[in-house]
Order: sequence, then structure tokens, then C-alpha cells
Amino acid sequence: MKRNLESSSQTVNKRLSRSAIVGTIIATIIVSTPLLYSLHESVPSVKVWDTFLFTYDSGFWEEAQYAMWVYTSKLIPLILLTIWFFTCRHWWYHALLVPIIMYAFQSINSWNSEAGRLDEGTFVILLPILVLIVPSIYLIRAKMFNKINNVDKTLEELEEEFMIKPKGIWKKLKQYF
Repeated sequence: MKRNLESSSQTVNKRLSRSAIVGTIIATIIVSTPLLYSLHESVPSVKVWDTFLFTYDSGFWEEAQYAMWVYTSKLIPLILLTIWFFTCRHWWYHALLVPIIMYAFQSINSWNSEAGRLDEGTFVILLPILVLIVPSIYLIRAKMFNKINNVDKTLEELEEEFMIKPKGIWKKLKQYF
């Protein structure tokens, strides 16, 4: 009996330890976003940026500092939205896929030095995703309000019922693939 209690205590401590580590990493990323966003200010305003690690040719962007500003303005919101998506416990969290895919598309486009018009074609890419996500969110909402009218549950209890609670990030990823 004593061994079972010690074993379950160690398992709980390992879960808490892992949760604390993941939470610390996520919090550090979120807190450091203003610093990451302002990193472009340390890049020189030249076409070719030489460092001891690499040489960056800004190409289409004409200035390395401007190129880094474009990259950070696309990647920082993408990182924050992705964190929000994987940590959100509300029934509507699938709606976050739309801006995530938009920023991912724009980030990929911004790396293409021949991209004359950066945001061109975003709607065409987002349209199939919107066709899937918007009706599914509406159906979940309609199902919730149908249950509200038929059952004496609060909105919070219904949100709890519709919440998907995977045990970790990998299980949450597996649920989509």
C-alpha cells in the first residue's frame, strides 16, 4: 500500500514538473516577444548584411533591417496565435486556425524574395479553410444553444462539456492528424 502511494506521488510530481517546465517555456516565449519584435532595430540598413555567422542579401526588400521587420511582423503573431491555439480550452478555438494559416502563408510568402505583392492571394488560400471552419463553429454553437434551451445547464457547463482536453501537446497534435 505504501509503495502504491509513493509511486502515484512520484507520477504526480513528474507531471507537475513537466507541466511547470512547459509552462515556463511558453511564458518565456510570450514575455520575450517585445524583445524579439524589436530585434530588427539592431540590423543595419544595408542591402547585404555580413555577420560572422552568415551573409544575408535582402534582395527584393532592399534593406536588411526592413526585411527583418517584415519577418518579425509575420512570425511573432504566428507564434502567439499558435501558443493560444494549443493552450485554449474554449469550444471556439478552431477559429484561431484562420489567422494562424493566414500568418503562416504570409510568412512563407515573405521569404520569397520575388514576392512583388506580399499579401496577394491570401484570401484564395483562406477560402477553403473558412468553408470548413465557419460552418463547424456555427454547428457547435447551434448545438450548444439547442442544449441550453432543452436543459437547465449554464453556458460555462456547456463549454466544459464541449471542451477537448488532450493530456499534452503531442496528443492535441495527434487529434488533428
